[in-house]
Amino acid sequence: MRLRFALAAMALFTWGAAAQAAPAEEAPPKPASCPSALPAGARCLAGQDSAGAFYLVAVPEHWNGILVLLAHGGPTLGTPKPTRAVEDLQRWAVVVKAGYAWAGSTFHQGGVAVHSAAQDTERLRRIFVQHVAQPKLTILHGQSWGASVAAVAASMFTDDGAGHRPYDGVLLSSGVLAGGSHAYDFRLDLRVIYQSLCGNHPLPAEPQYPLSIGLPADAKLTSAELRRRVDACLGLDKPEAQRTPEQQRKVKTIVDVVKIPASSIEGHLAWGTFHFQDVVQRRTGGRSPFGNAGVKYIGSPDDAALNASVARYAADPQAVATFAADSDPDGRIPVPVLTVHGIDDPTAFAEMDDSFRRTMEKAGTADHLVQTFTADNTHSYLSDATYPTLLATLVDWVRGGAKPTPALIAERCHQFESVFGANCRFRPDYYPPPLSNRVPPRP
Repeated sequence: MRLRFALAAMALFTWGAAAQAAPAEEAPPKPASCPSALPAGARCLAGQDSAGAFYLVAVPEHWNGILVLLAHGGPTLGTPKPTRAVEDLQRWAVVVKAGYAWAGSTFHQGGVAVHSAAQDTERLRRIFVQHVAQPKLTILHGQSWGASVAAVAASMFTDDGAGHRPYDGVLLSSGVLAGGSHAYDFRLDLRVIYQSLCGNHPLPAEPQYPLSIGLPADAKLTSAELRRRVDACLGLDKPEAQRTPEQQRKVKTIVDVVKIPASSIEGHLAWGTFHFQDVVQRRTGGRSPFGNAGVKYIGSPDDAALNASVARYAADPQAVATFAADSDPDGRIPVPVLTVHGIDDPTAFAEMDDSFRRTMEKAGTADHLVQTFTADNTHSYLSDATYPTLLATLVDWVRGGAKPTPALIAERCHQFESVFGANCRFRPDYYPPPLSNRVPPRP
C-alpha cells in the first residue's frame, strides 16, 4: 500500500512540474466556418496548438463575456482529427445560442490520458485569452470521460500565473467521476462473464491472453470483427423476439449480473477491449490495473456455476497506482462545481456521482459542490434547456449568489423552456446510491 501511494505521489509531482513549465508561444487561430447548428452571426476560429492538438472556438454575435471551455468525452483512440472539435461544437451549439463563447480541444493524443488532456484544455484557455479576448468569467465544462479531465484540471490549475484563478466555475455532465481505478471495474466483469458465456473473445483457436489487458499489443482484432462475434453469440443485431432462447438467456444473464441494458453491452465490451489495451500498453507499462479476484457475481440462473467459470485476475499494484495518479480526481477544487447526470445513464452510471461527492468530502471541498440529476436514460446529451439552466445558475453562484439547491435549479429550468423547448426533467429528490450497490467492490 505504501508503494502505491509513493508511486502515485511521484507521478503527480511529475505532472505538476510539467503543468508549471513556461507555456510555449502559441500561434493565433484562423477564421473558420461555423457548424450549421450555430446561430447566425457567430464567429468561429480554428487552429492547432504547440503540442499538436486541434481546437475550435465560437463567439456569438451578442456575447455575454463568458467563456465555456469544453473537455470532451470518449476518449477517442488513435490520432485526433480536427473534425472532432467540429462535432463537439455542433453538439454543444446550445451553449453559443445561450450567449456564451465556446472553445474545445481535440487533445493532442488519443487514449486514456487524463492529465495530458487537462494540460491541452488549459493551453486552449491561454490561447483564447491571448488571441481572442479576455473573458469576464471562464467555466470549465467536462462531459463524460471529459468530466474527469475537468475535475483534474480544476485542481491542477488554480493560478494563471498572474495571481488569478484560470477557472471560475466547473460544470460536470454525465461524468465518469469515480476515478479510473474504480470506474471501469464493471467492464472487466463484463469481459469475463461474456467470455464464460460466449467463448469467442478470444476464439479457442486464437492465442489466449489475460482478459484484464484488453488485447495484446500486437492484436489485429477490429471493432467490426468484435461486433460480428458479439452478434453471433448474443444476437444483439436482432430484435429480442428474433433471438434464440440461448441468446436470450445469455443476454439476460449479462443484464442481470453486470446491471447494464442490452443496448450498451457491445459498447462497454469494446471499451473493455480497445481502451483497456490503450491503458495497459501505453499508460501502465504492460501491467493491468484491472482485477476481479475475489469478486462474487450474483443475479444469474446459477451463480455458483458462473463464479466457478469466469477467469480471475489480480490487479497489479504498480499499475493501479500509476493509473490512479493520472485518472482519479482528488477533489481539491477551489471554485463552485455543479454536476448533472441522467439517473438511468447506460454509459457512465449516476452512482459515480456519489463517489465524487465522497472525494470532495475527503478533500474538505464539499461545500463547493451541488449535484443534480435528471429523469434521462441517455448519456451524450440530456436536453437543450438543461445546459443553459446549469450555466446560468453556476454563473450566479460564481458571482456571489447563494449556493443553489437542486430544487431551485429544477424550478429555474422552466424559465428557459420558452427559448430552448419544454424538456426540463430535473429530479431534485434523487440521491444516487453508492457505486458498490451496482458494481461488486474489489476485496
